Amino acid sequence: MNASTVQDLAKQSRYAASQLSSTSEALRNLALSKMADSLESVKPLVLDTNAQEVIKARHNGQSEAMIKRLTIDDKVFEYMLSRLRKVARHPDPLNRILAGHTNPQGLQVYKKSVPLGVVGIIYESRPNVTTDAAGVCIKSGNAVILRGGSEALQTNMLLADAMIEGAISAGLPQHAIQIIRTPGHEAVSELLTLDKYIDVLIPRGGKGLIQRIAEGTRIPVIKHYDGICHLYIAADADPEQAIKLAINSKCQSIQVCNALETLLVDKQCAEQLLPLLQSAFDSNHIELRGCEQTQQLLPGISPASEDDWHTEYLAPILSIKIVNGIDEAIVHINHYGSGHTDGIVTQSLNRAQKFEQQIDSASVLINASTRLSGGGDYGLGSVIGISTDKLHARGPVGPDELTTYKWVVYGSGHLRR
Repeated sequence: MNASTVQDLAKQSRYAASQLSSTSEALRNLALSKMADSLESVKPLVLDTNAQEVIKARHNGQSEAMIKRLTIDDKVFEYMLSRLRKVARHPDPLNRILAGHTNPQGLQVYKKSVPLGVVGIIYESRPNVTTDAAGVCIKSGNAVILRGGSEALQTNMLLADAMIEGAISAGLPQHAIQIIRTPGHEAVSELLTLDKYIDVLIPRGGKGLIQRIAEGTRIPVIKHYDGICHLYIAADADPEQAIKLAINSKCQSIQVCNALETLLVDKQCAEQLLPLLQSAFDSNHIELRGCEQTQQLLPGISPASEDDWHTEYLAPILSIKIVNGIDEAIVHINHYGSGHTDGIVTQSLNRAQKFEQQIDSASVLINASTRLSGGGDYGLGSVIGISTDKLHARGPVGPDELTTYKWVVYGSGHLRR
């Protein structure tokens, strides 16, 4: 795909976005339903094509974590369909009156929610992003340009073409969903220059990809670089609950951005709790790295270096630090954390509220697994990713986060005096 073709594609998306902005909620929901039905009809072909790409990725020496993200099986496919249908049931994010008043002269002033316009999604390995992104964008009245990784190109095109067919059959504009169909960096490089047509970019992938996108474009970027997630076990934590939450936060899915990477254990409960935690993590084949105090209580574990506190492992490795109270835990998290997801285990409401108020992260969880930070468990239906930015979106990026607002004023010949 040459530069002029990428620009043409972006122009088409811009025109589609202008049409989408005035579509009804009923039409967009119908499109999402037909997109899911169309996907279901090509399921055997998608699974077969994806299996071939997985074989190729293994042959090329890709990591097991990457292979897992790339793979679509029956369960993953059904999950993808369910996300499209769930986002259709999400309340309409458009045309909501966010504020308004009538001034003393009778001028009616209000602001209402509207789509961002054209959203570009650049992502690696995860074909489910293809369906999630299209679903969230259509629900919020945005045109979307998809650019997946070359390792899943054939799978992504099949998914996109099925959804395009479903959306058009429902009556949406022809170019509401588009996908870049060529591998390589040339098309992406051109995409980054098209700030005249694209309103926002959302990269999904490793830190290197996100950094290249953010530093290589004038288009606003919704991003997160790292998911260095913490769980602080306070002195009064229920031991059984604390162990279950730590294990689930780390082990339920180790290669995702809201998996636990650093466990902080209060000094007052460390001697009792750490051996129990070690046994539980050993059963799940997790390598532990600890501070000096942790090593004294758990002889034989590896030392945690300064780099460990800065690391998102996305692997069966966990760093552990003993802290002297909640204040030290908060200082550690705010210094080393990435602003993604951090949690506390405590029976004290005051301690929980202090933690929630002082931790500067997109998601703060009280007595809950870090793995719950995301669109599904937050009731968003489907999301396009997680943002650790503070502008424009923070946390899970769902349909509401892909809107902005406009001011609308109704007068009856009002003049400025």
